[in-house]
Amino acid sequence: MIEVRNISKSFDGNKVLKEMSVVFEEGQTNLIIGRSGSGKTVLLKSILGLHEVDEGAIFYDGRDFTNMNEKTRKKLRQEIGMVFQGGALFDSLTVEQNVRFPLDMFTSQTSKEKEKRVDFCLEHVNITNANKLYPSEISGGMQKRVAIARGIALNPKYLFCDEPNSGLDPETATLIDSLIQDLTKEFGMTTIINTHDMNSVIEIGEKILFISKGEKCWEGNKDEILKTDNQTLQDFIFANKLYAQFKQNQ
Repeated sequence: MIEVRNISKSFDGNKVLKEMSVVFEEGQTNLIIGRSGSGKTVLLKSILGLHEVDEGAIFYDGRDFTNMNEKTRKKLRQEIGMVFQGGALFDSLTVEQNVRFPLDMFTSQTSKEKEKRVDFCLEHVNITNANKLYPSEISGGMQKRVAIARGIALNPKYLFCDEPNSGLDPETATLIDSLIQDLTKEFGMTTIINTHDMNSVIEIGEKILFISKGEKCWEGNKDEILKTDNQTLQDFIFANKLYAQFKQNQ
C-alpha cells in the first residue's frame, strides 16, 4: 500500500499539486487519470521521489518515504519496478540483456541465477524464443511486454507504469492491460498506472483517481465511473470517447 497525505508541489510559484491525498491499495490496479497538464505525471514522479514535495508526506507500507535519507531511499527503490512510456528499452541490448539490466545493477546474484530469473520473467509476459533478439527486431507490443518483464525482474512490491499503452493498437493495449492486472494479482503488488486510455479505465480500473488542475476531483472504481454525476469527470470521459471514435475512423 502507498499512502499520499496532503502533498503539494509548486514550480516557479505555480502550484501543480494541491493538498493531494489518496491511498493506493496492494494487489490492485490503481489508475491515475486526467487531462494533459492536470498534474498526474508530477504526482507519479513525486511518489517515486523524482520530485521533492513542498508539503505533506508519502508512505510505503507505513514507511515515511518523504523523510528518508538517500541511503534508505535507495534501498526502498529496489522494491520498485518501473514500466516507462514507450518501453524505454536499450536498443543496443538484447531482450534478455534488457530484462537482466536491473539484476546486474542491484543484485549480487550469480549468472545462473540471473539467467533463471530472466527466463521466469519473460515466460510470465508470454515471450519465448526471443532472448537473443534486439528491440528493433520485435513488435511494439512485444517491446512493452519486455519492458514489463524488466519491471518485475527484482520481484517488486510496487509497480509503476507510465502510459503503458502509448502507441499500441486497441487489441494489443487490451492484452497489455490484462497482463499488468494478472501480474499485480499473482505477485500481490501495489500497481499504479498513469494513463489517459479510457479503455484501460473500464477494463482494469479497480481504483481510479481523477485529478484536475492539481486537485483530487474524484475517486472510485470502474463500476462507479460511468455513473458519476461529477461534471468535470463526465466532460473528460466524453472527450476521450470522441477521440477514440475519431481514431477508429482514420
